[in-house]
Amino acid sequence: MTNKRLTEITNRIAERSRPTRDAYESLMKDMQTEGVKRAHLTCGNLAHAYAAMGEDKKALLTDKSPNIGIVTAYNDMLSAHHPFETYPQAIKAHARDLGATAQVAGGVPAMCDGVTQGQVGMELSLFSRDVIAQGAAIALSHNVYDASMFLGVCDKIVPGLIIAAASFGHIPTVFVPAGPMTSGLPNDEKSAVRKKFAAGEVGREELMKAEMASYHSAGTCTFYGTANTNQMLMEFMGLHLPGASFVNPGTDMREALTRSAVDHVLKAPATWEILSVKTIVNGMVGLMATGGSTNLLLHLIAMARAAGVVINWEDMAEISEIIPLMARVYPNGLADVNHFHAAGGLGFMIGSLLDHGLLHGDTKTIFGEFANYSKEPRLQGDKVHWVDGAKKSLNEKILKPASDAFQSSGGLSNLAGNLGNAVMKVSAVDEDKRIVIAPARVFHDQEEVKTAFNAGELTGDVVIVVRFQGPRANGMPELHSLTPVLTILQDRGHKVALVTDGRMSGASGKVPAAIHVSPEALNGGPIASVQDGDMIKVDAINGILETVDMEAVKRPAVQVDLSKNRSGFGRELFAINRANAAHAELGASIFFQNEE
Repeated sequence: MTNKRLTEITNRIAERSRPTRDAYESLMKDMQTEGVKRAHLTCGNLAHAYAAMGEDKKALLTDKSPNIGIVTAYNDMLSAHHPFETYPQAIKAHARDLGATAQVAGGVPAMCDGVTQGQVGMELSLFSRDVIAQGAAIALSHNVYDASMFLGVCDKIVPGLIIAAASFGHIPTVFVPAGPMTSGLPNDEKSAVRKKFAAGEVGREELMKAEMASYHSAGTCTFYGTANTNQMLMEFMGLHLPGASFVNPGTDMREALTRSAVDHVLKAPATWEILSVKTIVNGMVGLMATGGSTNLLLHLIAMARAAGVVINWEDMAEISEIIPLMARVYPNGLADVNHFHAAGGLGFMIGSLLDHGLLHGDTKTIFGEFANYSKEPRLQGDKVHWVDGAKKSLNEKILKPASDAFQSSGGLSNLAGNLGNAVMKVSAVDEDKRIVIAPARVFHDQEEVKTAFNAGELTGDVVIVVRFQGPRANGMPELHSLTPVLTILQDRGHKVALVTDGRMSGASGKVPAAIHVSPEALNGGPIASVQDGDMIKVDAINGILETVDMEAVKRPAVQVDLSKNRSGFGRELFAINRANAAHAELGASIFFQNEE
């Protein structure tokens, strides 16, 4: 039986979403009724579509064999997407074996926050999600595809592809992952070197050696950041094959799972049937149970709205209260996703959550009933078969059952007060550090924080306020490069917290960080009135973000010169995105800014 409180939250979301969800379902049913237009295109249309298809032309022209549209985020700069280079040919070959055809419908950009971290390019990162959604829509707009397969992994790519998949929800969709790289230098050792470098104890040569030993081959980064949170989400939402997320690239199993994805996209239900209210709730449950990336607090809202489902941070906070934290994966622990997968992984988690009524088991998936996602894949020859997954954790330092979790509530917290609304990833923050009351130091750039640190100005308890980092100010970049500085201050025994209208990424760690503050400073949010020395309370236990002096937020909002954020490195091309981005609580999307 489903948990009573989870049912109540789900029903509330369904009722709130009724107008938009009804409109979405009506549109999708109409598009399904009209069907794919291949049979109705002119001969000229079809000739253009099939001109280069060689041996597949005959099958395409019969209009009887299904045609799969492949949308790929391949590039060979991103380790996570590099494996996708060979996927289209494998998909095409297997489709032929099944009497179907496949075409690469189009490619979408895939940028890496790891490369742009602390760099100007990070100001385009969040907006790339909506560009990806538009690019995938263009790819599928030719209306010659009976199904689609999306090849994408990392931070903004999967959310953008989901938004597009929802828009083309009248056809089936399967998401095909590439898997994580094998384990390299342990993440805690890499983090220790970063802290030493920030403190001036080691040089760049030693830092580079550690980074290269950690990020060393094709595949997703192995810590539990946004990319791997995306992969978890696709399993909890029934859009991956069970157990597919964390199988390493270049293995027989990885290749067999890709072939099997073709099998299943040809018989999967329409995507709109999968992207239901209950499926979205299951995604939120997975986020809380794993202590996943704070970026999904933006992306899930935008993804859900694309399917007519209206969720908010309050829903997420209430789900977090009833969902136990079952995983300890870096930065919430020492293990990486390979260790997590070996300990029982997502199959064990889903099985345990279902047993305790903490997931909706009656959702549609690409693989039948949702209970199948407690199974795990096994190879028999070159084919995949699914068997019952682990019934107990194989390493309880990494993975625990819902009945005996690491903590009784999930890994994320919603904060509110006279400084606005914010969110915090608390799964890695020690309980004695979840309340900080300290004077503010206000900055308008993360480099200013580093300069103050290097000058020895940060010597006591402090709440670092970094503002004018919201979507309309400069694209809402991640401020993850502040992590070593903040960690050093905390390790020195100071009470430290970060408050920002920017992002802190899935790598948010041991320092309490109240992020995504909304309204943002550029829109006159209260954070724009804070001054150095104001006492600020950041309380993740009771959900409070406020200035102790209530008069402080009545000051006029500070105005700053943001002209340096307006051009260079392509930023001038994204003025329309900055001007039209919704606030963080609506997912910071250009698509849904007018929906309340």
